[in-house]
Amino acid sequence: MKIMLAPMEGVVDHLMRDMLTHVGGFDQCVTEFVRVVDQKLPNKTFYKLCPELHNGGKTPNGVPVRVQLLGQHPEWLAENAYTAVDLGSPGVDLNFGCPAKTVNKSKGGAVLLKETQALYDIVKAVRDAVPASQPVSAKIRLGFEDKSLAVENAIAITEAGASELVVHARTKTEGYKPPAYWEWIAKIKQSTNIPLVANGEIWNAEEAQRCQEQSACTNLMVGRGALAMPNLARCIRNDEPPMAWEDVAALLIRYSGYEIYGDKGKYYPNRIKQWCGYLKRQYPEAELLFNDIRRLSKSQEIVDVLARQASH
Repeated sequence: MKIMLAPMEGVVDHLMRDMLTHVGGFDQCVTEFVRVVDQKLPNKTFYKLCPELHNGGKTPNGVPVRVQLLGQHPEWLAENAYTAVDLGSPGVDLNFGCPAKTVNKSKGGAVLLKETQALYDIVKAVRDAVPASQPVSAKIRLGFEDKSLAVENAIAITEAGASELVVHARTKTEGYKPPAYWEWIAKIKQSTNIPLVANGEIWNAEEAQRCQEQSACTNLMVGRGALAMPNLARCIRNDEPPMAWEDVAALLIRYSGYEIYGDKGKYYPNRIKQWCGYLKRQYPEAELLFNDIRRLSKSQEIVDVLARQASH
């Protein structure tokens, strides 16, 4: 079983990747997407979204981090994919699942699920550009408005030479609303031989097991679930109990050190409040914490509240 940490724009950056892979249980991470339009991007763009490239393409804890690209032009995606791998990314991932309207309007992300040939052309161009020893993976949803092209799209991506396919078991229109239609991943598996990774609505070890059973897929990718329960990957892998709230509070304090003394200190209050929004699903204490810090705007004030929570 492989467990991957999902890319979540504006949430799972290199600091969060370091934090969650330090907790453990993950085999691989994927970056927030690098937006490719009509040019070869400078190296600094890749280093900004994936500082792990300075560390051999791995987090400080040794977990590989793959650069993800998003765009619509095969030739520019191919050229930038080569750059990513040349800089040290262990392969490259292609985003065909992002539901954001701004991205879809410019023909990136999930809107490409309407165009099976476009998926093929992009994956083929990237596969041809990247050394054969480096994997080219893709992430899709089951479709844009419906699931009618789910299997066809997966077949096209497979035939274009992709090494692995992550399937978020919902359409773009379904967004993040429960349920996830894991059984559709099993349908895709019946028609392709590409290694599959199941994604969507995995919040605990029990749901992970149900996902594996219904999708006929061993490998998993988790995103929001890992933010709601930081040791989710270890719960799935080792049948561990959820992390205690005191340990979560200590983790939030550790995160404050990254954020305040790193390169995003001014964002820390909002980022902690955002993380509390996910934690509330698993920890009632997170609701109380959020109420305590919702009006605070200074990082140190928030850290003082967290310290009291951790000591309790």
